[in-house]
Amino acid sequence: MPPAPDASSLARRCLRVLGLAALSLLILFSMVWACLALWYQGPSAAWAKGLLMLAWTALGLYALLRLWHGIGRLRRRPALWAYVVALVLLALWWQAITPSNGRVWADDVAKTLRGTVAGNIVTLDNVRDFKWRSDTDYTPRWETRVYDLNDLQSVDMVLSYWDGPAIAHTLVSFGFADGRHLVFSVEIRKERGEQFSELGGFFKKFELSVVAADERDVLYVRAGPRAENVYIYPVKMPVADMRELFLSYIRTANDLADTPRFYHTVTANCTTLVYRMVRAIVPGLPLDYRILLSGYLPEYLYDQGGLDTSLPLQTLRERGFVGIPPILGEDSMGFSKSIRRHLRAGQAEGAP
Repeated sequence: MPPAPDASSLARRCLRVLGLAALSLLILFSMVWACLALWYQGPSAAWAKGLLMLAWTALGLYALLRLWHGIGRLRRRPALWAYVVALVLLALWWQAITPSNGRVWADDVAKTLRGTVAGNIVTLDNVRDFKWRSDTDYTPRWETRVYDLNDLQSVDMVLSYWDGPAIAHTLVSFGFADGRHLVFSVEIRKERGEQFSELGGFFKKFELSVVAADERDVLYVRAGPRAENVYIYPVKMPVADMRELFLSYIRTANDLADTPRFYHTVTANCTTLVYRMVRAIVPGLPLDYRILLSGYLPEYLYDQGGLDTSLPLQTLRERGFVGIPPILGEDSMGFSKSIRRHLRAGQAEGAP
């Protein structure tokens, strides 16, 4: 009868198995990551992507096989070192993929926003004011507009839902004394023919852009042709902070025009960038899971006192629902008034 293993020997075996298991998980994770990176950034031909992914998977599985079933360290090392070398080459290739402003862009992000500030006067080049008839039928129009920051009166958070309650696109609309509204939207800069992909956003698939647009453009196309559920929430914010947030958008847009960046589904998206800009204005603003699950931003802002807490949040949500907006031709200010009709009605009901 063989002698029972002592405690130290058993402990070494357990540690060895745990070490091999941890290394195996790392290899499996890197295999998945590498295959997705090759899919989103590899050759344009699907067969070439598939061939590279198959080769990478075979190399990773061979390394795993040798890790667990190799006889002695010397039998394991060549397979593991081959995989490590392949990972290093993959990392070098990945670092060589850089963002650009020089691609063939989709029409709605074809131009780059730039702004200049002279005292209280802000001049914006390439403000989008498309006339949308459907999501694919539109008349492009880009304008230069001038705004006086002394006339800035309101900030509205706009959320557009297209797939469930947890995820929404975040936009910020600034209202001026003359009745005009300007919307800033942090978006992916799609190339012509590309479609948005949350997974692709992890793999340098899209550049980042700041779009400034008329409400009749960006809110109409979402609530109308795209049939998204759009909600407007007036934000409680001092005028000085409104002004600083507006200027933060201009600085971000100018930075992206000079130095392009990649969009990232978690760290550089339509909500996290706004959060960073607001946090620079309001220090101590807490990080919360609702920053990432942007569909729950109204609850977050309500808890932080950024919305009208004298009313239940559900009432604010009902009043802010845009519904199917009317088509008002060239009447931009009329469109902005129309989509706020329930907000105005609620304010009138609450007036003494």
